[in-house]
Amino acid sequence: MIQTATLDNGLRIVLDHRTSRVVYCGLAVDAGTRDQLPEESGMAHFIEHMSFKGTRRRKAWHIINRMESVGGELNAYTGKEHTVYYCSVLRHHLSRALDLLFDITLRSTFPQRELEREVEVVCDEIESYNDSPSELIYDDFETLLFRDHPLGRNILGEADRLHAYRTDDLLRFARRLYHPGRMVLFVLGDVKMAQVERMAARLCDTDGAASLPAVIREAPGALVPPPDARIKKQTHQAHVILGTQSYALSDSRHTALYLLNNILGGPGMNARFNMVLRERNGLVYTVESGLTGYTDTGLWTTYFGCDHSDVERCLRLIRRELARLTDAPLSPAALAAAKRQLKGQLTLAWENGENVAIGMGRRLLHQGSTQTLEEMCRRVDDLTATRLWDVAQETFSERKLTTLIYS
Repeated sequence: MIQTATLDNGLRIVLDHRTSRVVYCGLAVDAGTRDQLPEESGMAHFIEHMSFKGTRRRKAWHIINRMESVGGELNAYTGKEHTVYYCSVLRHHLSRALDLLFDITLRSTFPQRELEREVEVVCDEIESYNDSPSELIYDDFETLLFRDHPLGRNILGEADRLHAYRTDDLLRFARRLYHPGRMVLFVLGDVKMAQVERMAARLCDTDGAASLPAVIREAPGALVPPPDARIKKQTHQAHVILGTQSYALSDSRHTALYLLNNILGGPGMNARFNMVLRERNGLVYTVESGLTGYTDTGLWTTYFGCDHSDVERCLRLIRRELARLTDAPLSPAALAAAKRQLKGQLTLAWENGENVAIGMGRRLLHQGSTQTLEEMCRRVDDLTATRLWDVAQETFSERKLTTLIYS
């Protein structure tokens, strides 16, 4: 059963009560790359790193050891619209975990000596990413699609700018965005809401939140699809991404596109792109498609890597599969099979407590609501062939698609 609550300081709490010896918990912070000022390149991600490097109560070693010493795990990641800090611990160590999570998110000091060391780690991360074209191409595609908009910003930032940051720069960013009213505490495990509320109220700062200025995000609106692009790379393979702007998380069409994406390039080996490119023609090792939802827009993409000489053939096969969905509605049998597969995947994924907990926190953060597995499956069941056809025609129209190629 999923429950929610809100503390007086604006902190929202969401709890999924499950019988387990393990508790998954964390804080989803409404602060991501798109919230950076123009001069704050890479700041959201750098804050995530530096939050582990010292607080008013703890030094870096104490933060690392706090969870590890009891067999727990502490981690974090940064996205375009949020930063998530999360733990997995034995149930009786929940108070320890929450104490640490609130400490690193609300009371980090970003010491200059640690900053100067950690910036080299982040720069190494940037170089590692630059050496992975199958990952880098996604960032370059978002930069191409959301050009001149904050959603097009690279999450990691640029090395020169990162080296210029000082403690005061990080403190200003944190004061602007890291406060209880912009956070969701998520917990999944065998605990009661009253217990979580008491812990959070005791550990979470309650002053200052109301006086902070609101953060206004610029909506991208409907973008004109940019022209296809080709970037020269010294890679053994060509790397190709094809995609378009799509729907916001709250858009009723998002579920329909989610099902269409699963048919085309989801994780199943029977996904259409995998069948036509790999199984039948042996043209690729990896082909996948994905759907990214933001609060006010979205992104649909498909990616593959192949021999340079096979790029155009692969693109023709991809477009042929898209045309199958835009030319005619799915048959009743195909629709039933697609729904059955997706609901099975959702049910299996629901057993991964960590991913469910993080997803639960992000949904409450950005959409102000929660969703059970039964509700998700019901939304899939409600989809009709006509609805899917309309969404396919709107999304996969040739005039809306943009292609980026590393060659």
